[in-house]
Formats: sequence, C-alpha cells, structure tokens
Amino acid sequence: MKQVIDNHGRPISYLRLAVTDRCNLRCFYCMPEEGIKYVPKPHLLTWEEMERTIRLLVSMGVDKVRLTGGEPFVRRGIMEFLEEISQIQELRQINITTNGVLTAPLVPEFKRLGIKSVNLSLDSLDRQRFFEITRRDEFQKVWQTFEALQEYKIPTKLNSVVMSGKNTDDIIPMAELTREHNVSVRFIEEMPFNGDGAHEYQEFWNYRRILEELKKQYPGIYKLPDPPSSTSYNYQIPNHKGTIGIIAAFSRTFCGTCNRIRLTPQGQFKTCLYDEGVFNIKDVLRQGLSDEAVKQIIFEALQNRAKDGFEAEANRKVNLVSESMSTIGG
Repeated sequence: MKQVIDNHGRPISYLRLAVTDRCNLRCFYCMPEEGIKYVPKPHLLTWEEMERTIRLLVSMGVDKVRLTGGEPFVRRGIMEFLEEISQIQELRQINITTNGVLTAPLVPEFKRLGIKSVNLSLDSLDRQRFFEITRRDEFQKVWQTFEALQEYKIPTKLNSVVMSGKNTDDIIPMAELTREHNVSVRFIEEMPFNGDGAHEYQEFWNYRRILEELKKQYPGIYKLPDPPSSTSYNYQIPNHKGTIGIIAAFSRTFCGTCNRIRLTPQGQFKTCLYDEGVFNIKDVLRQGLSDEAVKQIIFEALQNRAKDGFEAEANRKVNLVSESMSTIGG
C-alpha cells in the first residue's frame, strides 16, 4: 500500500463519504426550512460504485472512512454496505456521523461490525430548543441512540453547532455530560453551508469565545494534546470522565494538517470542504476506466490541492458558498 501525499506534503488517509443528500431533520444551519431539491437516484453513486472507490482509495493509503450524509440511515441498503466494507482488510476505521433519529435499534449491529466511533449530532439537550433548531420533535429518539451507544461502549462524540440566539445556553449543560459519561462533547463554529447562501450572525461564537464561556464555569479546564490531523482543540475538565473539543470550522485554523478528502452523494470529489468539487468520480467510473486509470485521476487531483479552506473558497467559480451541508457531508 503506497501512501499518497498531496502537493503540500500532507498524507491523505481519511475519506468522508456522504452516502445521501436526504435527511429527516431540517436543521436551519444546514438547509432551508422547505428542504432542498434532492438528487434523483440515478444521479447518485451506487453502493457498488462507493465500495469500488473505497477499495481504490485504500490501495492509495486511505485507512479511515466516515459515512455521513444528509442522514446516512435514510438510504436503503446502508447496513449491507457497511457489512461489505467492513471486510476490507486494510481499512482500519469505519466511523459514522448520524443525527440519531433512526439509529438506536442499529447500535448492536455497529458493535458487531466493529464500527470504531459514532459522531452524534446534538445541538441542544432541551426538547423545545432541539425542535426550534431541527424543526422536528425527535429529541427523545436521538437521546435513545446516545444511551444505546453508551450501553454498547461505542466511542461517541457529540457534535453541537454553537449558534448565537439559539443554543448558547446549552454549552454548559452539554459540557456537564462529560462529568459522568466517557464521551467527547464537541462544540463547532457555525458554517455557511445552509443551502441558500445566507449566513448572518447576530453575534458570532468563534472557538475563542466558546472556550471563554467554558472557563467561566470550569476555571480548571486544561488543554490536552491534539492528535495528528485533529480538527478540534481538545480539553479536559478536572474530575470529568469525558473530554471537550472545540472545532474552528469557520475560522479554519486546522487546515495545515488536513488529511481528508470528501465525496458527495452524486460523486463530486472534494479535496477541501470549501471547494466546488474537482472532478466527478461517478462519471469517471461509468466510463469503464481501469482501476489504475481512476487512481491516476485521483492522484492528479491531490497534486493540485488548495493549501487551505480560504484558498479553496477563493478558487471557486461561484465564490458565494451556498450549498447545503447535507449535500457535501461536512
């Protein structure tokens, strides 16, 4: 297995694969209230095409895959797909990001398949605020998923997008979960991917301000070493079992060590969250090219990678970021 290095000397080892653009929630920071125009099924990558792509990328040094969406578990056939890719020997980690609405009954299967970790999106512990953010009254199902993940001891990260006027009152209650639960609670800067190009902040909560809020309640909070290619600044509150992460997703301070590529449900190959997609792997696969030819196209794309999210955004033909996060797998 030869490890592919991009043009900035960064090894590429992590694929974020969005298996669908569909979602059963309508989180206002991710998509408009009326939803988005979903991609017709023939325009999506098939499960077979996604499996082939993963196998090719694994042969190029990718050893970690995260399945995301949209909400991955609204697409039929995903558990069979997980079964297939779990057999790929050099794929060291399969991780999942989910909103948890459909996931609780599947947690025993996650354990059997060896899923390494689950990122559970949870922006509020208050049922009413959860409803206001997601536009759906599904908090209880999400909480059941959290409880199931704890029962089966699957490493869990709780992802909370911090939004002024929406859920800043949840920062401390979310952090309190780490007192008795061995979980990572991760606070994420809000990003502009809400499907209509609008991104107005009443008062932007960047990673520094989030940390200041935590320090008021927990003056003893201390910094942990950040793993290689980590997107989060990581902290521990004394005597708490879990940890805290703060992700500067909008500030983009982690770009210098990025080891990720992204694949959208319709096959757009993205070397950065903020680019428009550098080529469409679905079109390439459906041309009947050999594995080596497809790998060469991937390699060339990685040799022309933007240095960071700011450069990728500046290189867009349409500079305004207007996609829905559900179409690109964040």
